[in-house]
Amino acid sequence: MPSDLTIADVRVSLADIPVKRPHHMSFTTLHEMNFAFVRIETRGGLVGWGEAACLGGPTWSEESAESVQVVLERYVAPWLVGRDATGIEPLRLEMGRRVQGNPFARAAVEMALWDLNGKALGVPVHRLLGGRVRDRVPLSWSLAVGSPEAELEEAREKVALGHRIFKIKTAAHPLAVDVERVRRIRETVGPAVALRVDANQGWDRPTALAAVRALEPYGLDFVEQPVPKWDLDGMAEIARQSRIPIMADESCGSEHDAFAIARLGGVSILALKLTKSAGILGTMAIARIAQAAGMGCYVGCMIETSLGTAAYLHVALAAAPVTWGCELFGPLLLQGDVVRRPAQYADGAILALDGPGLGVDVDEAALKEWIRH
Repeated sequence: MPSDLTIADVRVSLADIPVKRPHHMSFTTLHEMNFAFVRIETRGGLVGWGEAACLGGPTWSEESAESVQVVLERYVAPWLVGRDATGIEPLRLEMGRRVQGNPFARAAVEMALWDLNGKALGVPVHRLLGGRVRDRVPLSWSLAVGSPEAELEEAREKVALGHRIFKIKTAAHPLAVDVERVRRIRETVGPAVALRVDANQGWDRPTALAAVRALEPYGLDFVEQPVPKWDLDGMAEIARQSRIPIMADESCGSEHDAFAIARLGGVSILALKLTKSAGILGTMAIARIAQAAGMGCYVGCMIETSLGTAAYLHVALAAAPVTWGCELFGPLLLQGDVVRRPAQYADGAILALDGPGLGVDVDEAALKEWIRH
């Protein structure tokens, strides 16, 4: 282990990376992803990296890459310098006291601290979380192309490459259009391929109830976040009336949210995302609550590079209730990456990373190509 793990420098860089094709969701259409990258260096010269990926500004949440940079540079970096990087938990707690909300910003710092500690000890982050319970995670690909014919063609191409799970983005169109899309996709991929739908809060209660009933014939694994994130009662009620399992995503950003959802009942799956939960420790806390409540988990994404994907992946490998796979497809959708060896995929799954820290090596020259000037 390096002799001095005192934090000497914290830097935040903004970058924009285009996607290979527009990504249509109920609240926006993505043409590029906005990133805030965090680089933490110790006095001993060890470097750790973290990442916050944002969907076109403050659209999915109140945070943007720009807000992440301002919060970290003004309110986090000044007190973080000079602190012991090995104290992830005390640093996380103090960061939460100094900075209210802003989970994306806090998560990027925490990722970098985990990366540092894994490198210092020469072990992957999943070892620090207790060890991996799986060596690969089934991968879901999100169908959000916009054109029905292009969507079907993309589904065919992905099936040919080994993908066996698809999530269909809904609620950007009238319900009848979405139901027809699901019908055609089911006919195209056949009964052996798993399908899910994600409304990204896009329906009200009556529409959501009509949707789960209309989608029943198509053998869906689950319906994700059918109603606004604040409507926990509505989501629980829809879940109790639906034959299709309901998954909470935007509604579940903290262990407090997870506990409230579990107490209300109905919902049977929680979506885990490091950035909405302020980092790895907050995400693992949600997974433990899900496990205690008899619920399953699914690891979502914000379309990260291989760096952020690696952080999410260590949770997916180590958290036992992640029984619904993941959607860590960001490196496959982005036009560029920031690491020397990107995340690896095979047979419809993302493969474990076993190198020290997050297990990826950031290429600062490659990152510089995407840095915002």
